[in-house]
Amino acid sequence: MSAQESHDSADVAARVERRWATISVIIIVVMAIVAAFAGIHQVTMPQARVEIVDPSRLHLSGEFAEANLGSVAEQDGSVTVRAIGQQYSFTPACILVPAATPITLRATSADVIHGIIVQGTNINTMLVPGYVSNQAMRFDKTGDYVMPCQEFCSFGHEGMWGKVRVIDKADFAARAKNGGRLSCVGE
Repeated sequence: MSAQESHDSADVAARVERRWATISVIIIVVMAIVAAFAGIHQVTMPQARVEIVDPSRLHLSGEFAEANLGSVAEQDGSVTVRAIGQQYSFTPACILVPAATPITLRATSADVIHGIIVQGTNINTMLVPGYVSNQAMRFDKTGDYVMPCQEFCSFGHEGMWGKVRVIDKADFAARAKNGGRLSCVGE
């Protein structure tokens, strides 16, 4: 190989390396711009659907009035559970639901931020005063599940526990046929 051929090979290699380096930098810059846009867009855009309630009137009227709390069977076979978190308890303290059924938990807070986590599941939601939280749930096995408040809500937080009791679907249907809201408080 002559000196001229060696020099030409080096020039070709340098041009190819510069092209690939340029392409790599362009890809990195485009990815950074997309990530920045997505982050800024997510922060500045409100949620698609936000439901608000007046936390000072929760127990008096509307969806979260005392008579509406607990589980109710819907026409489509699903179950809706309504609950309130307040210092230092959940109402109802024991939620009764059927196994193998789609369940929607609708909950809010009467005072400060609380959190619901159902241990042994992936159910985890925040309860913020003035806002309604919706959480889809489904339990495949019957049994009792512990439901502590997982957001520090002041002194007394460590004693804020609830329970989810999952019963057989047929048993739940028998209890729900009379209408009204169901809970396992007092069982």
